[in-house]
Amino acid sequence: MTTAGPTRDHGDPGDAPTIPPPLSEPANPARPSAAEEARTIAASTNSGTLASLTADGDPWASFVTYGLWGGAPVLCVSNLAEHGRNLAGDPRASIAIVAPAMVSNPSATDPLANARITLAGHVEAPTGAERDAAREAHLAAVPAARYYIDYSDFTLWVLRVSRVRWVGGYGRMDSATGEAYAAAEPDPVAPASAGAVAHLNDDHADSLAAMARALGGYPDTVSATCTGADRYGLDLRVDTERGMAYTRIGYAAPLDSIDQLRSAAVELTRRARGDN
Repeated sequence: MTTAGPTRDHGDPGDAPTIPPPLSEPANPARPSAAEEARTIAASTNSGTLASLTADGDPWASFVTYGLWGGAPVLCVSNLAEHGRNLAGDPRASIAIVAPAMVSNPSATDPLANARITLAGHVEAPTGAERDAAREAHLAAVPAARYYIDYSDFTLWVLRVSRVRWVGGYGRMDSATGEAYAAAEPDPVAPASAGAVAHLNDDHADSLAAMARALGGYPDTVSATCTGADRYGLDLRVDTERGMAYTRIGYAAPLDSIDQLRSAAVELTRRARGDN
């Protein structure tokens, strides 16, 4: 007979490999908040997995499409579908959304290294002008819905988000309130950054290593790979003499568009190499 060991959470590394800590403070580790990360992921696709509750209280997961209305997912659900009946009987629901690799981690080969979110709350059927706005939001994201959205056996549901969980990959996760999520804006850089990230890795590996040494807190960096870019900075995976680690390299100021990424990366390279 075996005895169960103590319950662990994400704060307990257990027997996971030790990640070498930085040897100095990163110059600027600014990154998006969990609410901003969640808004970016929600805006990056139009499908997810809806979790609803059956009449017996059992969890029921199903694939759905959605549009965004001020960050709130708008679903168009058949009343004949099981999840449609579930939402009509119990408004509690959540939706899990996985970010496309180009937004989350362009170089990832492990699905668990990609970012994802869960948005939880309750659904409401909008009426009047709110229904018109919700309808347009859904159609903007799911054009094919025009063939059925106005049928009497379909209902528009708006998920009023009260709780957000963001997971950015291994070791990166946080929660946010519904209010913070509603107030945040999608990142203007991350969704269009795949080409720039590939260019940095293919043609500027030396610059990335210099950034990690001078600005990222890892002066013993042997090589570095960019795993993502957003409006605040670059995520780097670094190979050091002590093992593999991750660090953050922030720009001098947040970016407003993907067009500013090249000049921001050039500025980081100059700083890392001590150029004036």
